[in-house]
Amino acid sequence: MNALFKIVAIAAAFGLAPTAAMAQDNATAPAATAPDANAALPAQPQEASTPPLASGGAAPSDATVAKTAGAYKPGAPAPGVGQPDGRMGLQDQFTPIGEEAAWFHNQLLLPVITAISIFVLALLLYVIVRFRRTANPVPSRTTHNTAIEVIWTLVPVLILVVLAVPSIKLLARQYSPPAADLTVKVTGNQWYWTYSYPDNGDFELVSNMLPDEEAAKRGEPRLLAVDERMVVPAGATVKLIVTSADVIHAFAMPAFWTKMDAVPGRLNETWFKVDKPGVYYGQCSELCGARHAYMPIVVEVVPPAQFAAWVASKGGTMPGAAKPASPDATANSPIANPAPAAPTVGAGEADATTPAPTNVVEATTTPPVSRQGEAESKRGN
Repeated sequence: MNALFKIVAIAAAFGLAPTAAMAQDNATAPAATAPDANAALPAQPQEASTPPLASGGAAPSDATVAKTAGAYKPGAPAPGVGQPDGRMGLQDQFTPIGEEAAWFHNQLLLPVITAISIFVLALLLYVIVRFRRTANPVPSRTTHNTAIEVIWTLVPVLILVVLAVPSIKLLARQYSPPAADLTVKVTGNQWYWTYSYPDNGDFELVSNMLPDEEAAKRGEPRLLAVDERMVVPAGATVKLIVTSADVIHAFAMPAFWTKMDAVPGRLNETWFKVDKPGVYYGQCSELCGARHAYMPIVVEVVPPAQFAAWVASKGGTMPGAAKPASPDATANSPIANPAPAAPTVGAGEADATTPAPTNVVEATTTPPVSRQGEAESKRGN
């Protein structure tokens, strides 16, 4: 019995030893200090600031450009600019070709036409009065006059030469455009226009005429306002590729001195360059069906920074800028965009970073030749 008690006492002593050791360690350990209220907390994700972009970093995205330049807001038209205002004569021109053509029309053609018309009218009145029947009961027998014939031959020739020189120069400039800064594809439809921007992500706009009430709310002329404008940057050479999806239309912008037929199956080209920002109106100028009168054209010229903001708002990109991330969930899938295959490492090409596989079997220099065909032929014989 005494031996049994001794065994129980020894077992209890061994069981309490770890607990005593842990209590001794806790007693010698320093007390935990309470957290200081003034201690700086680690930066939270929403509070961590992004380091500024270095001068040699990547170019800002279109969204950044749009944010810094300000959101695009449609401009308001100016009275008498780019729209009919009841005046007699041409609209004010805002392109180099238009200014030259307006000068040619106003300063050269009109004076010559007026002078010729007044001269012919005066000559007609003189003949009516001078050679009337009562004043000349016996008519003249004159058949020709050499001096008069020389004059009425040479004078028209000289007039045509004077008009031909500036006219040919104007045509040469009109059909020899400079290098384009922007290309817009214009497609005529019954009865609306579509504008595509292949240089800016190839997005497309569908432009329809606004009702009179909506045009009045926006302060735009009736039958000329649209829901989607063609927007171009100021000072840029804009090349227009004009075509049609159904019947013949005509893209006409009087303030730019631009008119080009839109023919199905054909690509016609014209251009313009406008330095003054503003809103300019035009219309289809080819009879194209029942609603031909309801195909207005609106071109808005904006500063380059605002044009970049407008392109970004339409989901496009500026030339040279990175394309925006695709909202499609499958854009980053391994099936749509497979990762490049890992390079194959041979047994003799191993290094510290890419060790050679351990289960490589060296190929024999001469592969074994199957004798199955010979055996089958022998059995057949």
